Amino acid sequence: MSNGLYSTTTKDFDQTLDLARIKPYGDTMNDGKVQLSFTLPVPCGDEATETARQLMRKMGFDNPQVVFYKALTDDYTFFNCYGSCVHTVDYTQIHVPKVESTTWSIAETDEYIRREIGRKVVIIGASTGTDAHTVGIDAIMNMKGYAGHYGLERYDMITAINMGSQVPNEEFIKRAIAEKADALLISQTVTQKDIHVKNLVELVEMLEAEGLRNHVITVCGGPRISHELAKELGYDAGFGMNTYADDVASFVVQEIKRRMSNN
Repeated sequence: MSNGLYSTTTKDFDQTLDLARIKPYGDTMNDGKVQLSFTLPVPCGDEATETARQLMRKMGFDNPQVVFYKALTDDYTFFNCYGSCVHTVDYTQIHVPKVESTTWSIAETDEYIRREIGRKVVIIGASTGTDAHTVGIDAIMNMKGYAGHYGLERYDMITAINMGSQVPNEEFIKRAIAEKADALLISQTVTQKDIHVKNLVELVEMLEAEGLRNHVITVCGGPRISHELAKELGYDAGFGMNTYADDVASFVVQEIKRRMSNN
């Protein structure tokens, strides 16, 4: 939209934008303004705030400012800071591996399964290992879903089995064999000391030892999971933030069809 003098498009609004030298946007293009919060293990006081400012300078910020600070305990101080980032990134050279599938609605996925696969698809999900968090796997599996995206239980042509949390990998695989699962969904939320990586690797190794890895689709997800990490760990796909049951279901059924066509 334009009134003859101004345009709402970025290109017309600011000609200084250079995608090869991207930096944060605060109030004006290329100002590099960043808000940063962190805690230092030092007592609250002038020495602590100066330490915070010097750390921000070493992190590459011009004009670092401590705008708020507060003692958490006698020996810990929390900070809110502002500064201008001096570094840039070449956006034109960024490449992020992504799941290669088209996201469909529930009705579209159900119809595709009926037409191309001809039977119900069995998907088993769990938070495996010691992970006790169920919000992620419930959002994908349960009928109510999350944020307006219904879960796999809502699909007519998908048998969704949610095993919950803290499911040992052995039990997960045993259930997969019993149910003749097409796909396994593994949710991992706890990431301290890379426990999610160790658990995910263990599951793949166990599937390979049982001779099952090539007979089942493996999908992992969680707030620290990316498709790139999932592939590195031996999974078929990884779903992180802002992905839902329809993304997962669409990928699984399209992957089933792809494998059917290759056999």
